[in-house]
Amino acid sequence: MIDLKNDLLLRAAKGEDVERTPVWLMRQAGRILPEYRAVRNSLSGFKELVETPHLAAEVTIQPVDILDVDAAIIFSDILVIPEAMGLTYEMIEKKGPYFPSTIESEADFSKIRVATGDELQYVYDAIELTIKELDGRVPLIGFAGAPFTILCYMVEGQGSKTFSKARKMLWARPDLAHRLLDMITESTIAYLKRQIDAGAQLLQIFDSWAGILSAEQYRVFGIPYLERICRAIDLKVPVTLFAKGAHFSIRDLALLECNTIGLDWNMPINLARQMAGPQRTLQGNLDPTTLYASGKDIVKQTEKMLAEFGPNRHIANLGHGVYPDTNPEMVKIFVETVKAYKHEKK
Repeated sequence: MIDLKNDLLLRAAKGEDVERTPVWLMRQAGRILPEYRAVRNSLSGFKELVETPHLAAEVTIQPVDILDVDAAIIFSDILVIPEAMGLTYEMIEKKGPYFPSTIESEADFSKIRVATGDELQYVYDAIELTIKELDGRVPLIGFAGAPFTILCYMVEGQGSKTFSKARKMLWARPDLAHRLLDMITESTIAYLKRQIDAGAQLLQIFDSWAGILSAEQYRVFGIPYLERICRAIDLKVPVTLFAKGAHFSIRDLALLECNTIGLDWNMPINLARQMAGPQRTLQGNLDPTTLYASGKDIVKQTEKMLAEFGPNRHIANLGHGVYPDTNPEMVKIFVETVKAYKHEKK
């Protein structure tokens, strides 16, 4: 067990006292950094980078070195789970993920299986390498996609504004949807447990497409499967749930065995606090486009956000992943502003 020199993130997630608000960014390891692009451009594609442990570890650590954030997040992809289940994907440049084969009918279930976790050894190797090279500087976050979001890709076959095929399954064949969600959930539990064994010190579950469902549907096709994952992890490490666009779900998420609830930038902070209650940490939620503003405005908006969240149970982040054309110098201003900020004592 490595002693952490900076454990602010873990303490904030657990609701313990912190000297200042910790800060990291979703998608911090990636396209905003020239150092990342240099590594990426030397390879055949995105998937080679994900599946090469020493390179995944290198780009995971880059934002710790360059941006001075309080945590690293392992460089990987949520779609490694469907691939481990037997449904391979391609990452098409400037278009995103594409599945040549999808799950549309009962017969398609012959293509997939519940993953044991063994299929993703390259992720665990990357985690172990990263932990070793970080040497306790900051904690390492592991992650996975939420079952509903993974179902969206496995049924639709690619990104979509509406995911109408996936949502059609919820209405036309809810039995198949639940069968698929069950398989994804079991696969994800095995995967996350192996990430913890490899050294991940906090887990984040990304439900990127939660917001396309109604509150009623999310309680049927989203929440129960997140609940199973949280119960299986059993708070062995802190867990963050991020259901983008699903403001209606915050009360439901707060009832699960998680530590932190991620917020997108559309959610008023005071309302989120009321819904989550005092026993949950909130993460977020600066609008990513704020980082296109002047340095002065970034400071102003960041300080406004910090004042609204207050000194306790907050992890500073954006309300979504940092956009790829963001200037790294503006990201540094955001990080430095959070680190310099002193909350008013009441």
